[in-house]
Amino acid sequence: MLKGIHPLLTADLLHALASMGHGDMIAIVDANFPAHSTARSVIDIAGAGAPQVLDAVLSVLPLDTVAVPAAFTMEVIGDPDAVPGPVADFAAVLTEHQLADCEVGHLPRHAFYDKVADAFTVVRTGELRPYGNILLVKGVVAHASPGR
Repeated sequence: MLKGIHPLLTADLLHALASMGHGDMIAIVDANFPAHSTARSVIDIAGAGAPQVLDAVLSVLPLDTVAVPAAFTMEVIGDPDAVPGPVADFAAVLTEHQLADCEVGHLPRHAFYDKVADAFTVVRTGELRPYGNILLVKGVVAHASPGR
């Protein structure tokens, strides 16, 4: 444990987040997502839901302000306008992090898989609800604040 670091941010996840550069992507996916067959790197956080992991990640990761959208979710098959529970929860987490104005794109299933295949890493959560998947584009840290 470290002071000021969310407890869901494991050493592997912190290393991945710190290693990412501007424009790199990270996916936070549900337990049913084909993470290992889709991604080049997978970090498992099985003890938490996707919205909780998103909250932890956003505590240290800036979203891109150049790329629009800087976040993507997967459309519901057969009902692309539907807003599944996890996606509504993602919106609430974005709002908590002062990112309510952040545009979130929605991609059909296989387009989402293709985009995730290009991600720096995938965080597979214990989220059991369908469509608990979000892809983030890393922004830049313009200034660092000194630790306490």
